[in-house]
Amino acid sequence: MNLEELRKQIDDVDARIIGLIGERIRIAEEIGRGKRKKGRSVEDREREKKVLENVRRIAREKGIEISGEELENIYERIISACKNKEGVSVAFQGEEGAYSEEAAFQIFGMSIASRPRETLEEVFKMVEEEGVQFGVIPVENSLEGSISRAYDLMLESNLRVCGETEVRVIHCLIAGPNAGLDTVKKVYSHPQALAQCRNFLKHLNATLIPSYDTAGSVKMIKEQGLMDSAAIASARAAEIYGMKIIAREIEDNPNNFTRFFVLAK
Repeated sequence: MNLEELRKQIDDVDARIIGLIGERIRIAEEIGRGKRKKGRSVEDREREKKVLENVRRIAREKGIEISGEELENIYERIISACKNKEGVSVAFQGEEGAYSEEAAFQIFGMSIASRPRETLEEVFKMVEEEGVQFGVIPVENSLEGSISRAYDLMLESNLRVCGETEVRVIHCLIAGPNAGLDTVKKVYSHPQALAQCRNFLKHLNATLIPSYDTAGSVKMIKEQGLMDSAAIASARAAEIYGMKIIAREIEDNPNNFTRFFVLAK
């Protein structure tokens, strides 16, 4: 078989692949409609995890020579495209349960396709280059002032501000199911959250460890099984990761609000 004939076969395979992706997106749209009727979030990390495990298993069974990482990269893009059809896609800095996600829910409702990212730079990139419809970024806190990195990135970007909201920041001390105030030796959270709970933490006599995100700290403690550690984050973060709230409203100043901008092309 010559080169042109082989290329024709690839073209035929590509046509079938595109057709199947289209069918998958059509099904995702139906799922999205069902979720919106029930007021459920588009995001379902457990389901995504099962999908990725399933495609890796299928590849092994069929003897397809592709690494698990390469396969996941392909399917993460497909899943992302399908979630865009299920509902509004919104990127934000942090993990699920972050205050930025709370701001996104406040603006768009619960039925969004969340795109959590580790950095603000990645949030901008998702909206600029990767087809995510909106980005939600913090720009100012009533206690700490302006978030200069957010404004720097806006100056460098062509994205426009198309909305804004404020979120009351209510910090909780969160740990494993069997934890108590007397068992906590280390506290993880975003540096700003640690600073905002200074008075409470002073009496806890624990080592404070800065992290990139509030909710991400809860996730890390859960995944690593850190029995002597706690995190400062939102009540929703505790719910998402199945953790225990040891203390609520531990922030020094109750007048703690963060202002968020919505970004779009």
